[in-house]
Amino acid sequence: MKKIVVVGGGYAGLKSVVLLQKKLKEKVEIVLVDHNSYHYETTRLPEIIAGEKSYTKISYPFADVLNDKMTKFIQDEVTLIDYENKKVKLANHDDFSYDYLILGLGFVLGTFGIEGAEEFGMPMHSVDTALAIRDHIYAQMKHYRDTKDPKALNIVMCGGGFQAIEISTAIAENRPRFAKMAGGIDPNEIKVYAFDGSPRLLPMFDENQTKYALELIKNIGVEIINPAKIQKLTADAIYYKMNDDDENAEARKIEANTKIWMMGFSGSPVIAKSGFDQRRGRIMVDDHLTVPGHEEIYSLGDVSSVMVPGKKWPWPNTAQLALSMADYAAEDLTARIKGKNRPAKYTYKDLGVVVAVGDNHAAAYALGHNYRGRLASIMKKMIVDKSLMETGGIKETMAVGRFDLYH
Repeated sequence: MKKIVVVGGGYAGLKSVVLLQKKLKEKVEIVLVDHNSYHYETTRLPEIIAGEKSYTKISYPFADVLNDKMTKFIQDEVTLIDYENKKVKLANHDDFSYDYLILGLGFVLGTFGIEGAEEFGMPMHSVDTALAIRDHIYAQMKHYRDTKDPKALNIVMCGGGFQAIEISTAIAENRPRFAKMAGGIDPNEIKVYAFDGSPRLLPMFDENQTKYALELIKNIGVEIINPAKIQKLTADAIYYKMNDDDENAEARKIEANTKIWMMGFSGSPVIAKSGFDQRRGRIMVDDHLTVPGHEEIYSLGDVSSVMVPGKKWPWPNTAQLALSMADYAAEDLTARIKGKNRPAKYTYKDLGVVVAVGDNHAAAYALGHNYRGRLASIMKKMIVDKSLMETGGIKETMAVGRFDLYH
């Protein structure tokens, strides 16, 4: 019996397991390894940071969707992939051998060598980091109530990507609740800033849609500072220069006790540590999403790169891409195990992107059209439910899905 090991229970990893259970029906042995005991919707972490939801409202246990007759779950940290000997090394368990391996190890954040970023920036890449940021914001509001320290009311987002925007706007929308914690102050006293080094935010949108999204972001209470380069972080400040500042000019400064770090995305460091040919933790996969020279290994989601046809850059690593890759990998692997013809090479059909601005507004581009406001927000919530359905089925969708479409 063939043994398939899947490392990482995110969108790509878990959906691969769910599909293989259906397609191979106890004809293989599957092992899923993850450091958590649950799957969570990464795209919903802003809800945790803003204090709108507990993590149990955006997650469900792996046990709910695993077939224990063919799939074993191991909760542990993956430390190394020994691909020469087809083994996965774990922190607290014996090595696992495999016939086929699916890499779905997720992403980490880097500092670009910016002074103070590691010490004073709060990275956001998991439930645990989201909870830490939420608790820090709560503590700062109480700190202001007791000390009237204005730095406690300033929240800075280091990064201007779409998830950074969603986090910033979720925080800004919840300022009335934070203001009560701070002693009943005017919510407008809480300032939310977002830094980005690009002259143009949200490049996936056309000019008119970008203008609309930026107006939404401004109206909800986020001040975007761009194009800017962060110089350093300290315990109570962020120093930066605008791109057109004189290089000898003194750095500008915003005093803030909360600095959220959403820059330097790269695939899991396990990829580089294991000796794969990679760039920033991502492997350039072949036409079947396998590692060149190692057809028994599939690399999906944040640890892979798939080029945009006719372009010199890869598709952005989104949940939509990860789920699509899982569909293909499960189909391809099933064909190989059953001795059937493999499918044609993988192609990705981008359905578009939706950026939430608070809980009830969004900007979207999908299937060649722009969508705005509440309609775009409904689309965002339906996308959440679609991904839940694909990994967790009806039960988990009903348990933690977004059905507040008109709320």
